[in-house]
Amino acid sequence: MVTGYGEFEHLRVEPKGGGVVLVTLDLPDRRNAMSEPMTRSWGDLMTTLRDDHALRVVVVTGAGNAFCSGGDVSWIGSEPEASVDRLRERMLPFYRTWLSIRALEVPTIAAVNGPAIGAGLTLALACDLRYAAADAKLGVPFTTLGMHPGMATTYLLPQVAGLAVAREMLLTGRLVTGAEAASLGLVNRALPAESVLDEALAVAATVAATAPVATRLTTVALRSGGHADFEAALQWEALAQPVTLATEDLQEGLRAARERRAPRFTGR
Repeated sequence: MVTGYGEFEHLRVEPKGGGVVLVTLDLPDRRNAMSEPMTRSWGDLMTTLRDDHALRVVVVTGAGNAFCSGGDVSWIGSEPEASVDRLRERMLPFYRTWLSIRALEVPTIAAVNGPAIGAGLTLALACDLRYAAADAKLGVPFTTLGMHPGMATTYLLPQVAGLAVAREMLLTGRLVTGAEAASLGLVNRALPAESVLDEALAVAATVAATAPVATRLTTVALRSGGHADFEAALQWEALAQPVTLATEDLQEGLRAARERRAPRFTGR
C-alpha cells in the first residue's frame, strides 16, 4: 500500500491523525502469516517510523478475521537438510526484524482482532499494550510442531504473564481465548471482535495526547519489564523526571490544570 510513508508489500500503513499510525498485516488469505515480503516490508517500515519525529503511537492489527498466524511454515521447513548454522543465519534476522518494533521509543498497541498464533502472538507480546477479541484464539504451540519457541517468546511470554502461564502455554501448546488471556494478564482487555480496533485507536489517541517527551521516557523505562532493581529505578527517575521538568510541555500541563482545560503539548 502507498501512503505518506511509502509502499509496503503485505502491509497497510494509515496515519490516523495526532501522531497515531495504524499498521495492518495484510495477507488475509493466509491469516496474515509473516511472509518474506511482509517481513522485508516490516523492517523497512520500522526504520521509517524510527525517523518520524511526529510519531506518537503505533497500533498493529491484522486484515480479515486473523491477527497473525505466525511464521510462514513453508519457509520455516523449506530446508530440511540445512545445517544448524545455516538455519540460525536465517532465523536470527527474522527475529530481529519483527522485534524491531521494540526499538521504537513510542508506545505500541496490538489490536488482536482474531487468532494470534506462534510468532503472531509473540509480536503482540512485543507491543506495550494489547487488546484482544474475546473469542480470538491465542497460543504458542511451537513444541506441538516439533520446534523450540523462537522470536524471544521464552522471554516475552513470562515477562508479560509470568512463568506459570508461560510454562503451561509453551509446554502444552494450549490455546486460550481472548477472554481467558485477559484473566491471565496476556492482554489488557478483551472485547467483542468488532470493538477491538476502535478501542485500541481510542487508547492510542489518549496516549498520543499526553506529553511526548514524558511518554517516550516512560515507555523506555517500562519496556523489558522495568528496571533491574529499586536503586536502578531511582537513578533513572532522578534523571528522567528532571528532563521533563525542563520542558515547555510541563509548563503547559500546569497551566492547563489550573485553567481546567485539555493541555496542548508540543514535545518541547
